[in-house]
Amino acid sequence: MTSYAVTIREEQPGDRAAVRRVNEAAFGQPDEADLVERLAGDGAGLLSLVAEAGGGIVGHILFSRAEIAGAAEACPAVALAPVAVLPAHQNSGVGSALVREGLKRLKDAGHARVIVLGHPSYYPRFGFEPAGNYGIRCPLDAPPEAFMALALAPGALDGCAGTMRWAEAFGIS
Repeated sequence: MTSYAVTIREEQPGDRAAVRRVNEAAFGQPDEADLVERLAGDGAGLLSLVAEAGGGIVGHILFSRAEIAGAAEACPAVALAPVAVLPAHQNSGVGSALVREGLKRLKDAGHARVIVLGHPSYYPRFGFEPAGNYGIRCPLDAPPEAFMALALAPGALDGCAGTMRWAEAFGIS
């Protein structure tokens, strides 16, 4: 855990420039920052949280609307992406605090399932497991162990077999 006080709160309009800087610095490129702006611009962003420490924003996480499209009715889902922490604050618990708080808020708001395409050694600590265990397919050429799902309510992934569909801003068809 961090050795300094970290506050997790919802992103405010005045945070946009700092959120962009965090995403650019964390990923070393503008792609994820551009994605965050596109998701906010088209209304697909569902929950955007920032981590504050030392008087500034040091981390950000975004959850957006998604669905799992199968032969039957589509299952609404939430996509976790991206999560970013300033390089100087990485490996200090900031990212984990953002993920935990985001998942708690989503569950409290009644969301049932979350999907992430990410590091297979990182996300299982939050309860994520391979989405393929539930018949959920990734439309990208990604390692199966990196495409994961989490049920926020008992049985929420049962009967949701199909293909993940991210918001249009992701550019995945």
